[in-house]
Amino acid sequence: MKFVIAPDKYKGSLTGLEFCEAVSQGLRKVFPTALIKHKPLADGGDGTLAIVRYYLKADTIKVSVNDPLFRKIEVGYLLSQDKKTAFIEMSEASGYKLLHKNELNCMSTTSLGTGELIVNALNKGVQEIILGIGGSATTDGGMGIAVALGYEFLDRNDTVLSPIGGNLLKVSRIQKKGRHPRLSEVTIKVACDVTNPFFGKNGAAYVYGPQKGANKEEVEVLDKGLQNFAKIIAQEFGTDIQKVSGSGAAGGVGGGAVVFLNATLIPGIDLMKEIAGFDEAITNADWIVTGEGRLDSQTLSGKTIAGVLESARKQKIPVAALCGAVTLPPEQQEETGLTYVCAILRDISNLEQAVSQSKENLVAAAYNFAKLIDSK
Repeated sequence: MKFVIAPDKYKGSLTGLEFCEAVSQGLRKVFPTALIKHKPLADGGDGTLAIVRYYLKADTIKVSVNDPLFRKIEVGYLLSQDKKTAFIEMSEASGYKLLHKNELNCMSTTSLGTGELIVNALNKGVQEIILGIGGSATTDGGMGIAVALGYEFLDRNDTVLSPIGGNLLKVSRIQKKGRHPRLSEVTIKVACDVTNPFFGKNGAAYVYGPQKGANKEEVEVLDKGLQNFAKIIAQEFGTDIQKVSGSGAAGGVGGGAVVFLNATLIPGIDLMKEIAGFDEAITNADWIVTGEGRLDSQTLSGKTIAGVLESARKQKIPVAALCGAVTLPPEQQEETGLTYVCAILRDISNLEQAVSQSKENLVAAAYNFAKLIDSK
């Protein structure tokens, strides 16, 4: 028998790697000689850095950069041991987690620090950069990242503008001649799990601006700024950024990355599967065992289990989901394509007990699953 164990984390309880170990214990009680591969995954959210570090065997590189309010901070990114791939999280340098609540205001915040991390990776000679853009504090259309990489943004008087959201409306011209010479030599992939356009009622300012400290009037200014920025980008690059699905992600960094970095936007789970070599690993598998803390309606849209199922369907491999809790009704479980679904709780307990007993409950659930399929 060949099993591939490919979970997300149980948030606040078990990491993806701990899930793999527990399920292996349960399976081996029934199939002691089985081939079992551990392929923990993530969808670009919490826990992604740990998964990337696991696969890339990566080192953390520390760099002094600008935070969203232009204050110097030291943050890190991951560099693979072969020095060819860098993984950069936008939230590390340009995230709202870096600001106090009263400092949140995406009219005056910048993605410059994220760009500085990219420059550091380029200068180390990497061939590929993977950029996660969740948790940003900015709505600058990627202008800050672009400035770090040598672009200049000028107003109608040819004055160089500071790369903040409030200046998007003032951009009249983009100077490209100083851009980093290695940009054309690297592959840049951006983990993007939203489809919001650059501007408009479903765009970066209206949907995400209020979460980043913008009031109603500021949201309108930012949206007009993004419209202006898109117009200038169309003139300078010939790209209609509004038509790029996901261009509104991270305050417009999704679109800015496509234009200024020549990046490709890819769903987070697809990027993680690529890093893990997942589709190759599941070849000839008898079962894939996946799981997450809660199996619910959100599982069906872009999360880890949905990505596992997508790959499994292509190779006609059954998938078992061992989850902390299951709230999907049976008919929706059927729609997912899952062959076996189990909530691992074995008795009535509160959340604290459920968390503390997660490992032993998961070992037992994996054992029971193994006994079931062994009897067929």
